[in-house]
Amino acid sequence: MPDPKKERLLPLDALRGMVMILMAIDHANYFVARMHPTGEFWGLSLPQYNDIFEFLTRFVTHICAPGFFFLMGVGMVLFTNSRRSLGWTEGKIFRHFLSRGLVLILLQFFLENTAWILGPVYTFNPPGGGETVWLHFGVLFALGFTMIIGALFLRAKPLVLICASSAIIFGSQFLIPESSQASHLYSPLLRILYIPGRTGIFQAFYPIIPWLGIVIFGLIFGKWLLHNKSQAYRWSFILGGIFLLAFFVLRTIGGFGNIHPPQSSSLVAYLNITKYPPSVVFTFLTLGLCLIFIGIFSRVQSSLDHLGKPLLVFGRSALFFYIVHLYLFAVIGLFFASSGGSGLAIMYLVWLAALVILYFLCQWYGNFKKRKSADSIWRFL
Repeated sequence: MPDPKKERLLPLDALRGMVMILMAIDHANYFVARMHPTGEFWGLSLPQYNDIFEFLTRFVTHICAPGFFFLMGVGMVLFTNSRRSLGWTEGKIFRHFLSRGLVLILLQFFLENTAWILGPVYTFNPPGGGETVWLHFGVLFALGFTMIIGALFLRAKPLVLICASSAIIFGSQFLIPESSQASHLYSPLLRILYIPGRTGIFQAFYPIIPWLGIVIFGLIFGKWLLHNKSQAYRWSFILGGIFLLAFFVLRTIGGFGNIHPPQSSSLVAYLNITKYPPSVVFTFLTLGLCLIFIGIFSRVQSSLDHLGKPLLVFGRSALFFYIVHLYLFAVIGLFFASSGGSGLAIMYLVWLAALVILYFLCQWYGNFKKRKSADSIWRFL
């Protein structure tokens, strides 16, 4: 029987690595090109783009945040199964996720937020704002908090998880106020829970409730992998296709689940969707693509150790990659600050060069982490 510590599912590592690579485009765009859109927020007009290339630079990165939350849910199930086989108690498993969730939250405030300060002002400037933002609740905060909550669902039956995930993903859309209320200064607690935006010094981009539904969906897929890995990979194509079909139906109708209906008949308007919080169409589109890529990677996994090695290296050191790449792009971006940004062409060259640097750093860290015990804090990264 293979050692559960050493047995990894390559399609998941490859998807995680692909997500990291695409995410790096978005952050290079922010720090280096300084052309990052102001954000696809519920109460604001969606960003406008000068050309299709500028739009696609942003659009291809939409898969990243849902990929983070979905893969975290999958990973929690697989981790739990492997640690049970090593004799961990349920209490020890929960304490692990509690500790790791708290570490992610601390990293948000003491490492990630500091990196954003080195770039242009990271705010969407909603009506009624004007304060200097300094307490930012970003993706690491949401990942940490939803990890802790998600750990409470680990022993739930698949049917319970399906109901919970569906209720959260669809139900959270009813919690979003009308766009006319965008200038209202909601309490920081509501910002953190389900209304992204800014109130005073509090700014939340990834509210807990909407993203928790995606984490629980990851738990469902993780349990499916444990039950029948081949079937889960095979059906990921079909389920991904169903999600994409649901996206096209809801987007074409333009009502519930859009938050922002298409503003014109153009392709850009059709694909320009609300991310903060994730609309139902955003969730269907991005999770559908995640599932399809898992299916693709499962078909070529015999080649991933060679042709897809960068994906695996990045995917196995995702948190390390995340922290290091923010500071790498932030420092590089300082050289372009006086000129107002590099432009997209140079940004893509910088992105490629940074990936080479990150590859060797992540490879070193991955080898370092392998040598640590299952209880080591270094495995958090």
